[in-house]
Amino acid sequence: MAMLLLRILLTLSLAALASASIHELLRSRGLPAGLFPKNGVKSYELSEDGLLQVFLESPCMARMETRIWFESVVRANLSYGGLMGVEGLSQEELFLWLPVKDIIVYDPSSGLILFDIGLAHKQMSLSLFEDPPLCYPTFGMLDRGLGFRAQR
Repeated sequence: MAMLLLRILLTLSLAALASASIHELLRSRGLPAGLFPKNGVKSYELSEDGLLQVFLESPCMARMETRIWFESVVRANLSYGGLMGVEGLSQEELFLWLPVKDIIVYDPSSGLILFDIGLAHKQMSLSLFEDPPLCYPTFGMLDRGLGFRAQR
């Protein structure tokens, strides 16, 4: 009887997780909700081994402390407080676009989040990522004051 109850509870918790938004999932894993855009996220998949795949309607750019570029699919290994081995996410630094490798919150009480961009580790305030940003296709970036001109 106890095993049956345990299976039912596990099934219910997995079903609740499956219907949660990507933002709720991030919060439940010790990460801020604003790591993925408010708009444009179609769905996500989280495998049993922790591989997170987030599917966006199209590639887009958002402004946080700097500009962030999201590919149509962003992949990472999700653990408590971290997105490791990130693919499909780039951050602008000094006019260069650098791939984000890892995003880590070591200690939430510090108020800091670490972005590993390969060449450097950049610490930023967690408060910058509390609210999910709006994400815009590249053709609309200039009109929205984000300083991006579509290349032809």
